[in-house]
Amino acid sequence: MTNVQDVHAQLRVINQSAAFNRWCGLEVKSASAGQVELILPWRAEFGQYSGFLHAGLIGTLIDTACGFAAVTVAGPGVLAAHFSVNCLRPAQGEHFIARARVVRAGKTQVFTACELFAVASQEEKLVATGEALLSVFKAGG
Repeated sequence: MTNVQDVHAQLRVINQSAAFNRWCGLEVKSASAGQVELILPWRAEFGQYSGFLHAGLIGTLIDTACGFAAVTVAGPGVLAAHFSVNCLRPAQGEHFIARARVVRAGKTQVFTACELFAVASQEEKLVATGEALLSVFKAGG
């Protein structure tokens, strides 16, 4: 990818093409080579039984942010081969920010890492971390 505007525009198109991402309201806040920032506004239906962000959506944010970070260096042909999530504290906030980065990009695999923050009253709190290994593939292959 050539420049930051192109990367950001491509990720917005990819994000909008996924019905689940649209349902969640995921937004690509920023993107550059090897880095992505996503935002998820809080909705009551995202809560688990205690009212915190459900771990499934925590995983969604980390998986998606890591995948998008990989796209910035490998192109759109990436697929999660493995991801892990560490929930550090209850995720409660007005919105959530996932910041992912490429740790190492190879020809067939991209290693990524992500931090997830809950934001309330403009204060960010780290609520989860994660890593993803993405496989690079060619369309139709």
